[in-house]
Amino acid sequence: MGEKKLKVFLDSNIFISGLFSEKGAQRLILDILSLGLPPLAAVTGAYNIAEVERNLRAKLPEALPVFQSIFSALKMDIIPVPSAQDLRPWAGVTADKDLPVLVSAIQAKADVLVTGDKKDLLKLKTADLPLRIASPSEFLDEILPRFLKEHLL
Repeated sequence: MGEKKLKVFLDSNIFISGLFSEKGAQRLILDILSLGLPPLAAVTGAYNIAEVERNLRAKLPEALPVFQSIFSALKMDIIPVPSAQDLRPWAGVTADKDLPVLVSAIQAKADVLVTGDKKDLLKLKTADLPLRIASPSEFLDEILPRFLKEHLL
């Protein structure tokens, strides 16, 4: 049995979608990561947390306590907002609004960035990056089972 951990960076949209679904892929990811299983390490960025909180305050403030409750159950590492200097080497790789997300995931040394952002981030799947970018269903159907099989079974 290996001791490797799968470090999973969650984009803002995973939290938001997971809040409003009882059985969608995003909710399942939140539920799995909230179990605190030793081979999985959950991480996100301070930029992502601020984005979730800003969107909930503007659109659905009554969901903010639910987010805070779910978030505290995840016991995630939080990566500080990247500086302009940190962003510079990655400029142009993706949309400016998504650059702090990508750089936070890279700084976290995440194995995978899970996102529902089909417009920008998921387009980077073939880019030369130090991490994998995956949709929620791809993470659940391919990445997580393969990791568990290779490192735990």
